[in-house]
Amino acid sequence: MKAVLTGHTRGLGAAIANVLRERGIPVLALSRGSVEAPDGGAPMRQVALDLADSAALERWLRGAALRTFLDGCDEALLINNAGMLGPVVPLGANVGADIARAVALNVAAPLMLADAFVAASAGATQRRIAHISSGAGRSPYAGWGVYCASKAALDHHARAAQLDAPAGTRIVSLAPGVIDTAMQAEIRATPAGHFPLKARFEDLKRDGLLTPPEDGARRLVAFMLSERFGSDPIADLRDVADE
Repeated sequence: MKAVLTGHTRGLGAAIANVLRERGIPVLALSRGSVEAPDGGAPMRQVALDLADSAALERWLRGAALRTFLDGCDEALLINNAGMLGPVVPLGANVGADIARAVALNVAAPLMLADAFVAASAGATQRRIAHISSGAGRSPYAGWGVYCASKAALDHHARAAQLDAPAGTRIVSLAPGVIDTAMQAEIRATPAGHFPLKARFEDLKRDGLLTPPEDGARRLVAFMLSERFGSDPIADLRDVADE
């Protein structure tokens, strides 16, 4: 088994990388930067790539790196974790370039990677794809129009992909719950005028209701490796019982 993971340098992505490696699963990690991987565990190859640059991602996908990594792999995982919250502003106050970058990272990159992953792992008997979505893709939030729309796109892609995925391929758009990451800090730093529900997220932090990334990662990986994964293309990690 091998795993491809995006956004591995911090927060939930870093925790997922550690859990995979602890389980003996080699990781191909894609992100703008790199990190010093903890000692022990399965190997992790890091690729410095700006996933919001669709042209750069396309060039990388045309190369042999993904196919080479997955060659001979009987079971393959793809975890599309990389994403961005901004721009967080009301309708009419956005900058077009900011919208385009968010959509490229949150939507285009996961869809491009999912397609390339299935093609590159043609020899595998099992493929599992997890889009890291959000409750914001299922419930609207003022100021989060771009983010909500991008996560809703991942949800619907998983629904459609499940209909035409090759045999042995499972795909889920998974909301991980409220994880204590840099994105949560970004939410709390947003002006209240741009995000009316800011106080709710401040309360989550104050009351200790944010899930540590390590806990979320362990539950996410366990779910992804379970037989239940893929039975429904839309899932929320908070509703998944631990096995």
